[in-house]
Amino acid sequence: MKSSRRSFIKISGALTALATLPGSVKAFYQDVKKFFVPPKQTIPLTININKKPYKVTADTRTTLLDLLREELQLTGTKKGCDHGQCGACTVHINGERVLSCLTLSAQTVGKEVTTIEGLADGDQLHPMQQAFIECDGFQCGYCTPGQIMSAVACVKEGHTKSVAEIKEFMSGNLCRCGAYNGIVESIQKVAAI
Repeated sequence: MKSSRRSFIKISGALTALATLPGSVKAFYQDVKKFFVPPKQTIPLTININKKPYKVTADTRTTLLDLLREELQLTGTKKGCDHGQCGACTVHINGERVLSCLTLSAQTVGKEVTTIEGLADGDQLHPMQQAFIECDGFQCGYCTPGQIMSAVACVKEGHTKSVAEIKEFMSGNLCRCGAYNGIVESIQKVAAI
């Protein structure tokens, strides 16, 4: 962070104001906070991710995306919009594609979650991962894990009869770089296997 005289004055002013707040105002703030913010409730969970059981204690409001990235350090699944609009967080639950940012982690108990980390077989890439490399289906690569997970599901679901059909069933995954032609080519290549 670049410091300047202006930022120093702002921070100093804020700290001075905070220090001079009367204790009664701080106590009132804590009372209001308790009233409006429900207390954190945690539950123990056992979730199968990439064929491996994980035992965690998570807040009941934790999304699968946050559990994967923040608690389990499985950062291959990306957080894009966090509103279910970009598809960067796509994973598979019991073989079906879902948006992990809209899925509570508690909903996945007893189900098999597959992330991009679980797609390859050891050092052997999944055919879709290999096709994305060969067909240049990525540019910056940020949306690529979600694109690949959706592409695998698209082929599995049989929605590869035409370019228009592929585009329709991949429309939930956005690529800011515009690598759509390479993505479609990758899907066609894997579908032809």
